Amino acid sequence: MLYPLLWMLASSFKPDSDIFGDASLWPRHFSLAAYWRGWSGLQVTFGKFFLNSLVVSLCSVVGNVMSCSLAAYAFARLKFRGQKFWFALMLGTLMLPYHVTLIPQYILFLNLDWVDTFLPLIVPKFLAVDAFFIFLLVQFFRSIPRELDEAAMIDGCGPWRIYWIVILPLSIPALATAAIFTFIWTWDDFFGPLIYLNDMNSYTVQLGLRSFVDSTGKSDWGALFAMSTLTLLPLFVFFLFFQRLLIDGIATTGLKG
Repeated sequence: MLYPLLWMLASSFKPDSDIFGDASLWPRHFSLAAYWRGWSGLQVTFGKFFLNSLVVSLCSVVGNVMSCSLAAYAFARLKFRGQKFWFALMLGTLMLPYHVTLIPQYILFLNLDWVDTFLPLIVPKFLAVDAFFIFLLVQFFRSIPRELDEAAMIDGCGPWRIYWIVILPLSIPALATAAIFTFIWTWDDFFGPLIYLNDMNSYTVQLGLRSFVDSTGKSDWGALFAMSTLTLLPLFVFFLFFQRLLIDGIATTGLKG
């Protein structure tokens, strides 16, 4: 499982002539030239791609955590007409492939003049469109004793204050799980930015990596592997910082008591 990553890391330090001609994981000729070419070899420096991906990923994390937690709180703790129907309908969206809604969404964003901006990648995250995270949080919220809600209501709290003061502080592991998966999936997303972003100044890291591969000419494999290695670092750092909360969130989601 680790061999492809180790091979990619080793290849990033090899000259292009040795990448596919030498199967050894230890470079015979150690070189950092691929990193310099990868960072500044395109029309835009790779740091710009990192910044774009960071903006889209962090905004998506904030949007998903806020909107999905609100929707999950409504399904798990409030009573309203058609609650079971809307919850089932929400779960049904999990079976809809992304490609089914792609064309209507593109037409909508095109009419809003949002194409070639970050808005199509960020705004939907603030509208609770990820049913997986809503379901995850619903299961966690249901495990929180309702007696806490009743005690807060006696003290004069309404639904909003109960959500903010009682539910959210007790749901940190589940919220961290949603945040981590949102960050990883958004950072790794290639298809969405490919559809909506045309200007290279707006490219994310995944589109930037694709720019090193040329189907009609010579591809710069050394620079591709070097930037791929750097692209993985934020994911490792993000995961290491929140690893304990992620494990707690997955282990306790859906448990009673």
